[in-house]
Amino acid sequence: MLYCVRMEVNLPRDLDPEQLQQLKDREKARALELQHQGKFLHLWRVVGRYANISIFDCSSNDELHELLSSLPMFPYFDIEVTPLAQHPSSIK
Repeated sequence: MLYCVRMEVNLPRDLDPEQLQQLKDREKARALELQHQGKFLHLWRVVGRYANISIFDCSSNDELHELLSSLPMFPYFDIEVTPLAQHPSSIK
């Protein structure tokens, strides 16, 4: 099942720069891991925002929730999830 996920990042302004860099490094490593597993299909930056739009391929809502909550920056995300279905006019 495909999901479109919009994540807006809201980091605390007083987060220590070293801790922030470690958090970003862990986030990138986990995102790469999920991409290599074929769960995190696409990742796009939203221009002008600290946000992204992603496409996930998961077997269930519960699996998607587990994957999203495994991201190190999860506590700082505002997340909007849209389940996707095949469009009858799509050639793919």
